[in-house]
Order: sequence, then C-alpha cells, then structure tokens
Amino acid sequence: MPMISSPPSRARHRSRIILFAVALMALAAPGSARGDDTVRQVLPGAQPAVAPLQLTREKAPDQSEIERFCSNIADAARDRRYALQAEELKQLQAGINERMKALDAKKAEYESWLKRREVFLARAEDSVVKIYAGMKPDAAAERLAIVNADLAAAILMKLDSRKAGVILNEMDQKAAATLTGIMASAARRVDPS
Repeated sequence: MPMISSPPSRARHRSRIILFAVALMALAAPGSARGDDTVRQVLPGAQPAVAPLQLTREKAPDQSEIERFCSNIADAARDRRYALQAEELKQLQAGINERMKALDAKKAEYESWLKRREVFLARAEDSVVKIYAGMKPDAAAERLAIVNADLAAAILMKLDSRKAGVILNEMDQKAAATLTGIMASAARRVDPS
C-alpha cells in the first residue's frame, strides 16, 4: 500500500530519487562522465542497456505566461465582480421597496386622519354655530351634552373661546372632559395615534 505524503515531502522524495538516479548513472557509465567511449559487456539473456535519462528542470513561468493567464481570467473576474455588485444592488432595491411601502402606508394613514379632521370641522356649519352662540350657556351645555360628542366638540371649537368656556363650565364634568379631549386632539397638527 503506497503511503500518502504531504506535498513538501513528495518534493523532497522526488529530489532524492533524481539524485540517486544521477549517481547511479555516473557509476554505471564512468567513462562517459569523463568523455571516454567505453564498451560494455552484455551478458546473454540480459536486457539491453537503457540510454541514460536526460534530466530536465521545470522552469518557472515567465512574465509573459503570467500576463497571459491574468488576461485570460480578467473577463471572468470582471463578470463575477459585476454579478456580485448586481446582487447587492438587488438587495438594496428590495430594502428600499419595503421602506417605500411602509412610507406609503403611513402617508395613506396620515391622509385618512387629515380627511377625518376636515370632515369633523365641516360638520359644525356656521348656522348651527350661530344658533348655539345665541343660546344661554346652561341651555347650550344641556343640549350639547346630548348631541354626538364629535359634533358637540366641533361646535364648541367654532364658538368664541369665552362662550365655549362658559358652556363647558355649565356641563357635567365627564361630558366636558370628553369634549375637551376631542377638541385638543382635533387641534393638534400631528396624528394623535
């Protein structure tokens, strides 16, 4: 069973074999090393002499080979880099799209709230406001306590602040607190929720 060795020890092993082969060739042909032509005796039944192996050294790649290699893979590397950048851009676009959807939802919610506020203020028409403005505060407070809270708050917002304050003073504390809360939230410039 052959033993698996790591790459550095294989190189060492290979160099030892090469040195051994060179030494063996030097011993086998001592005359050829000196330049002499010697005759070798071949025994009957023996294998013919094999010509000595020529050792070749692997040459390191020169600069032109390196440049050719780099130029050959440059397009593939550029394509891969572009593919990675395109994937990153797709992920960023997906994130932006999600944020845009959330922003659109928030915008729609804000526009809905704004429309509700405008509808709320439009409910209290000038003629109704004039009627309540002409009433006595205790009677107006009694009537507004019975009316829808949104409508009552809209009417009170369109009344003169002194008149509205007197009417709220005449109301039940709980009803006055409810109307005041509605008026305060309607007067805000930002979404109360």
